[in-house]
Parts: sequence; structure tokens; C-alpha cells
Amino acid sequence: MYITDSACISPQRTFDNAFFEGNIAVHEGDRYIAVEPAYGQLIPAGLLRRMGKAVRMGVGAGLPLIQRAQVEGIILGTANGGLEDCLKFLNQIVDYEEGTLTPTNFVQSTPNAVAGNLALMSKTTGYNTTHVHKGLAFEAALLDTMLLLEEKQGKSFLVGSIDEISDYNHNIDLLAGSFKSGHFTSENMLTLDSPGSANGEGAAMFIVNAEDSANTIAQIRDVFQGNSLDETDLVPMVNAFLERNGLQAAGIDAVIMGISGDNRTDHWYFNLQKTLFEEANCYTYKNMVGDYPTASAFATWMGAKAIAGKRIPEACVWGQKNTCAPKHILIYNHYKASQHGLILLAS
Repeated sequence: MYITDSACISPQRTFDNAFFEGNIAVHEGDRYIAVEPAYGQLIPAGLLRRMGKAVRMGVGAGLPLIQRAQVEGIILGTANGGLEDCLKFLNQIVDYEEGTLTPTNFVQSTPNAVAGNLALMSKTTGYNTTHVHKGLAFEAALLDTMLLLEEKQGKSFLVGSIDEISDYNHNIDLLAGSFKSGHFTSENMLTLDSPGSANGEGAAMFIVNAEDSANTIAQIRDVFQGNSLDETDLVPMVNAFLERNGLQAAGIDAVIMGISGDNRTDHWYFNLQKTLFEEANCYTYKNMVGDYPTASAFATWMGAKAIAGKRIPEACVWGQKNTCAPKHILIYNHYKASQHGLILLAS
């Protein structure tokens, strides 16, 4: 399937061209908060006041794309949806002793609230689904979209992902040891030999079509999902994935790895790069946006922009072998070394 338009809201200024012009935000601590655009021209003030952050970012990234293209469906992925609003609603149940509750937090907290709001605001009455599969939610959304296009259920869809930082799940993950302790910044996060990473959030949206056109930015050739793999299975799995797409490791110009700075799990990336992709450019992104379940959507957005001719910022370069525009980019990400996703992009 072919990407013809994209948008991204993240802890970097990605809603315009500032990110690729070298305007890189340096984050401190274990929370990378999204840099949001002004929504005033896009979302009516009355609606905006009632929107939770996840819904706000999802609508802010997706609605402009739908307004520029005619889509036949909306397919999103998220790990938690608007979890902050969900927990506010649950707290209200306790506070008001199950009395009269404000419905807004309930309505905005469901995982499908973003897709629902996008459909209502754009009057898109076609296929509408939200995949909630933790670290493989975005990959599942891509696979669903590819199947719809192959089955000729439509020609153009909006596909994307959205996740927000919630105080509640952040504290749970913090107690579970998911984030680094002490003072660190996004500039040295990947080089600290210590457990944990930093929490992130964001929304990435894409308009995808069944056929190539003059507006094509990049092609999503294939997607793979794996669960509970042994590390010895990773290289054969990647080789098999490339082989089914008529490629070998040498045919990959660049890899975008989900290196997060967590010394307990980053060896998956390092070993794969050393075994198969030593001659390819290697890029990172979690030092830019933090680690969250659907972070691979940001990597897809960055990779598509690179194929379209944008220069990836120096802060994302892990290993540079050449400066040619990439023709094939492989994205590999795992979520807590449990869920593994591969996305193959091509020009």
C-alpha cells in the first residue's frame, strides 16, 4: 500500500518541518511530553474543551489529512486509548458514590474515541476500527488496512496510532522498573548503561492508497508481528521476512531501530544490526520521542519522510554508512522484548 500524506504530533515539533530543519527539543527526566500545535482553527472551542489529550492529538493529526483526501475508512491502533479520562471517570464513581456522573470522561476515554471523533467530524461513514494490542497495535492496524486494500474493500484509508502519557500508568510502569532513575536527558539516554528508558506519547497518521500515484511518498511493502520470541529466532525471522519480499539483508539501505537505552533489552537491536545490517545506515527515534507501545508509528512517519527526500536529523543517526536517499528501509521495534514488529518501507 502507498502513503500519499502523513502527519505527526510527538514530543518533537513534527507538526511542521521544524524537526527536519534541525529544531530538536532536548527532554529531561522520564516523561517526554508531546509538543502540540494550536488546534483553534481545526477544532471548535466547545469540542476542544471536552477532549482528552489522546483524542485531541489524534484529531489534530488525522483531521487535516481527511480534509485533504477522500477516505473510505479509519483504522487506528492504541495501547491504552484515553486512559487518563478513563481513570478520572472511575474516580468519579467513587467520589459521587455511583450517583450522577459527568459523561464526558467516559465518552472520551474509550480506545475508539479518536476514530469515532474523526468519523463524526469528517462525516466518514465507512469502515471504522481501533486495534488495542499493546506494543503491536499499530502493526495490527497496518495489517488490517493491507487486507482491506487487497480485498478491494476500498481504495483509500486513514491509518495511524495514538498514545498518551497517563499519570496512573506512568506510575505503575515506574514501579515496575520501566524508566530510568536519576538525572538524564534525551541527549545521553541511549548511551547510559542502565536499565529503563523514558516514557513518551504521540499520534502519527497516514493516508494510504491501494495504487501508486504521483502523490505517493513511500510504499509500505509488508508488516510482520511476533510474540514471545527467543532471541535466536530473530535473525531467521528477519531473513524470512525479507525473502518473502524478494530482498536480502544487503538490499536494505537503512534500518530504524527502537533502541531505547534500556540495557536489559537493547541487545536485541545491537545483535541484529551486527549480524545482518552492518553496511546499512542505522537510525534511532526513542531518544526523540520516548518509549511507548505504538512508537513504531513515529518510526514509520520518519522513514517515509526519509524516502521522500527529507534528511534525518543527526540526533537520530546511530551509524551512517552513506548519504544516498534510501530505497528500502526496515523498521524493527520490540515492546519490552515480548512483542516484535517489522515494517518494510520502499520508494
